[in-house]
Amino acid sequence: MKDYIRSVLDVVVDSPFVPLEIHAKKGVLAVEKLAEAMDAYCAGDTKRLEELTAEIDKLEHEADIIKQKIRASIPSSVKLPVDKKDLLSFLKQQDSIADYAQTSAYWMTLRPCKNLPDEVKEGFLELTAGALKTAELYNDVIDELYKLLATSFSKEEVKETLTIVPEVEKLEHEVDVLETALLKKIFENEDAIGGPGVCHLIGLVGRIGTIADKSANSADRLRTMILKR
Repeated sequence: MKDYIRSVLDVVVDSPFVPLEIHAKKGVLAVEKLAEAMDAYCAGDTKRLEELTAEIDKLEHEADIIKQKIRASIPSSVKLPVDKKDLLSFLKQQDSIADYAQTSAYWMTLRPCKNLPDEVKEGFLELTAGALKTAELYNDVIDELYKLLATSFSKEEVKETLTIVPEVEKLEHEVDVLETALLKKIFENEDAIGGPGVCHLIGLVGRIGTIADKSANSADRLRTMILKR
């Protein structure tokens, strides 16, 4: 872990934008692991679920380390091409992606997957896939930061980058639709799932859906940061 922290510090010294991309990828990796965890959860594979939850926890912790180093480096930066407050606000939203992947995985470990109809399981798999797709597309926006910096935020590169943001927001809306449909399926099967089970699943739906929300919010904050510079 000491070597990992040292390597992060080395990149932060040069610019906060390189570790910002590394930080974003930690979040996407955490959501990828969450999708695997959902497969294990629906299959009733408790051991695999716990293993994946530990991996997600590690990724979230690594993202936190990077976040802290970025925050510490910003006040001492001589000059940044964007407003520092906007950058910190953006970082906070991006950090929430890994946070909600972690809390979603933890939530699954609290109660075993029992008496779940296939349509509810399918709904959860679809919802998690939608959240992952949104996070991955958001990561594409972050990848464009290199081009923006290399071209000193040229109008053409800014325009190209910002065309991806509405697509992220579109995917987030689609996840909202999936949430509503899944909640309906859960309530329709209340007798089979039971009251406590329904409460648990509602919490899980909300946490997974928030991953897409945070991805869209991060893309929006990035757009604001770029346009305000």
